[in-house]
Amino acid sequence: MYKILNNIKLSKNFRLSEFICKERKQEVLIADRLVEKLQALRDKLNKPITIVSAYRSPSYNKKINGSPKSQHIYGRAADIKVSGIRTEEVANIAIKLGFKGVGIYDTFTHVDIRENLVNKVGREYDYWDMRTGK
Repeated sequence: MYKILNNIKLSKNFRLSEFICKERKQEVLIADRLVEKLQALRDKLNKPITIVSAYRSPSYNKKINGSPKSQHIYGRAADIKVSGIRTEEVANIAIKLGFKGVGIYDTFTHVDIRENLVNKVGREYDYWDMRTGK
């Protein structure tokens, strides 16, 4: 875990401060591979990505009723928005780029680099659409 002292650049387009827990304790845990995948997605879309939520401390995750096994707790997930691109399109490109967990919500797309898949259909990624419940 790092204390945020300044706005350290993690990649061409992402800074450490974008990944901190919304609990305002200035805590962050972030997997390098997540940053790499997000940068690849940003490059592919050729549009800025807004990180809505990334790292969540276990206490903050519980406070917002997040899944007890949320990838956010481990620094392996981000909820993102891309202006002018539908969440479904962001999800489809994220899958092609190798994100292992992809979820569609009304106003954002969840992407993660989970280590263990939960789907039982043999896909190389987990996928869900919270708008439809599937």
